Amino acid sequence: MTILRNNRLSGKKTISVLLDPDKIEQNTLVHLLTRTVEYPIDFFLVGGSLVSDYQHKELIALIRSYTNTPIILFPGNPLHIEASADAILFLSLISGRNPEFLIGQHVIAAPLLKKSGLEILPTGYMLVDSGTQTTVSYISGTMPLPHDKPSVAACTAMAGEMLGLQLMYLDAGSGARRPVAPEMIAAVRAVIDLPLIVGGGSTQAKKHIRP
Repeated sequence: MTILRNNRLSGKKTISVLLDPDKIEQNTLVHLLTRTVEYPIDFFLVGGSLVSDYQHKELIALIRSYTNTPIILFPGNPLHIEASADAILFLSLISGRNPEFLIGQHVIAAPLLKKSGLEILPTGYMLVDSGTQTTVSYISGTMPLPHDKPSVAACTAMAGEMLGLQLMYLDAGSGARRPVAPEMIAAVRAVIDLPLIVGGGSTQAKKHIRP
């Protein structure tokens, strides 16, 4: 997405809000959307590792009724493709070794994405140990990167960039007991020339996210 690339080149930070259709109530969402009109963000991420109540289209329509902020899909599987969004993170779980999440699900999704008109953002997704098993580690059946091994994360990110991925995403996962360590974020940032997204709360974002 242009905003990510431009901010990366200019050294600006970017902030987004992740909306999981299963975990946000309409009243809460309306309040949040009202707040983002007053305090703008760069984009919304919509999705999650496990979405049981498929309401992406309705959620996106509600967001559109309040703001023109770009909407990027954060898919857990090919069922989460929704053409009314602006773009999709085409996630490859490069921290794991499960072929389904490295290429398998992508083969299924490719023809659907080709028809969708969505902007495709090839993204290296790196799951980091958070002190507990998270939804994404359970669903993907993969072992996360060690929390205290920034060099492993850095080498993983470098490999992803060399493979042609356009974004990197560091994440401790939903329900994490601890965020991605600042040392790991810095190590990854130092070795890639791609936009780096770091999953975490507002405090984590303010302190550590770099374009």
